[in-house]
Amino acid sequence: MFARRAALLLLAAFLAAVAVPARADTSGSTLAAIKARGTIKIGVKYDSPPFGVLDPITNAVQGFDIDVARALAKAILGDPNKVTFTQVTSANRIPLLENGDIDLFIATATITPARLQQIDFSNVYYVAGESLLVKKTSPVKSYKDLGGKTVCTTAGSTEDTEIRKLAPGATVQTFDSYADCFQALKNGRIDVMTTDNTILVGYQSQDPAEMQLVGGLLSFEPYGIGIAKGNDTLKAAVNAGLTAYFKSGDYAKSNMKWLHTPPAADANTWFGMDAAKAGDMFLADQKK
Repeated sequence: MFARRAALLLLAAFLAAVAVPARADTSGSTLAAIKARGTIKIGVKYDSPPFGVLDPITNAVQGFDIDVARALAKAILGDPNKVTFTQVTSANRIPLLENGDIDLFIATATITPARLQQIDFSNVYYVAGESLLVKKTSPVKSYKDLGGKTVCTTAGSTEDTEIRKLAPGATVQTFDSYADCFQALKNGRIDVMTTDNTILVGYQSQDPAEMQLVGGLLSFEPYGIGIAKGNDTLKAAVNAGLTAYFKSGDYAKSNMKWLHTPPAADANTWFGMDAAKAGDMFLADQKK
């Protein structure tokens, strides 16, 4: 009887272990591990100008988020070049972080309460807002004109949720990359491309004679740097690095270089805002 009961208990334990996969070990992404390794692995987007885009000539990724990444590498490791970039998308950036494939991501990621349940975020380093990109011949002037239109954004983005709520009569199509959306817009396969205004400006600048932004800002999008849950020492180092970068004046230079404007007049009110507060403000904006 005892042997049979023990065997059953062992079988139950085995089945439980198989049914619930172990969480990936992200200990290699701690601050101490990064310093020992001598490089920091950062996920960035390759298709989101002017924040992150792959230069086809140099085959190097560049943009505003890349400048932030190099500033953090300098703050944490003493050298802006001690960074390894990995391409991420809106859909895979959190899984890659949770799996330990990257130490953090800087990828136009909006801080939301839902995402804060999955991962941690740095303090706010940028604020954007959703907008619409259309051809100049388009009749669309605001989200109120989207009924019966086909709208494109990327899978896993906050805009995917927001545009469905604002324009329930629109057909929303999601692609893996913004570049795919933009090509579909140029080819006439979709009517509207939507994401953060800062990203849309980058695409509009590629064809200013044909494309224009309309509709103003539809949302409050506070950007944060994604960090694995419980990685408090790394988060503290990232926040300290962001503060130093902002105070040095290099943040403003990067803003001018990539966005062609100085930092927003109200930057001092949101830069460095705690992620939890930013998430609450995002949620309040969504309820308007």
